[in-house]
Amino acid sequence: MITSYPDPIQTPYELLVAQGLVTDVSSLFKFGFNSDIDTAEETVWDGGGIYIYPSSALAMTIVSSDVNDAAAGTGARTVTVIGLDTNYLEVTQVVTLNGTTPVSIPTSLIRVYRAFVTTAGSGGTAAGTLTIANGGTTYAQITLGANQTLMTVYTVPAGYTLYLTSGFITTGSASANQYIVARLIQRPFGGVFRDISRLTAPSGQVSFDGFAAPLKFLEKTDLEIRAYGSSNNNEVSGVFSGFLIKN
Repeated sequence: MITSYPDPIQTPYELLVAQGLVTDVSSLFKFGFNSDIDTAEETVWDGGGIYIYPSSALAMTIVSSDVNDAAAGTGARTVTVIGLDTNYLEVTQVVTLNGTTPVSIPTSLIRVYRAFVTTAGSGGTAAGTLTIANGGTTYAQITLGANQTLMTVYTVPAGYTLYLTSGFITTGSASANQYIVARLIQRPFGGVFRDISRLTAPSGQVSFDGFAAPLKFLEKTDLEIRAYGSSNNNEVSGVFSGFLIKN
């Protein structure tokens, strides 16, 4: 069998990265959704409200709202959880569900920014909403029907630099003549959140400021999109993407 490789001169850089042919570089694509943003600012994520970041690594659990999400159930059976450990190193863990009984995630996490249903029973999907939490605080949520977290929240792992290439929001409103104010924000390690870009958008899709060159974010920097409306009952989705490069 003859294996062919793309011509690096002719092939777009983005495709080479996606194919795993560029050493120490991977692509990042973060997307989120908030089904009910009102006049008070919220993070664009499926948990609602302003996202809360742990101040230290926490022992977290995952639980379903439905008993059928279990090892032998008809719903979700296992979930992959991706986040950062106490040293801000990325860790991926696969957890077997036990219905409405919380299951411990083996490694304590200081960040959780993605989780998805890995295997399911005969129903082919999660039967309930899955919640990753510590105490009474939710750090990630897989809403019924999604099988995937929807959170425009990310933290750059230790030993890496993120180069952001694009970002946009899409909005839908219950009322005419309504608008959304959205902020793409960053918090460098040890610092405070500040705007990277801010825009006002009617219903539809609007991009954050075009990046003439990728925006650089150092390790342990938190990134997210927040939004609020001129009135209540707005649906907002958000996306940002770029390249993660090992230092």
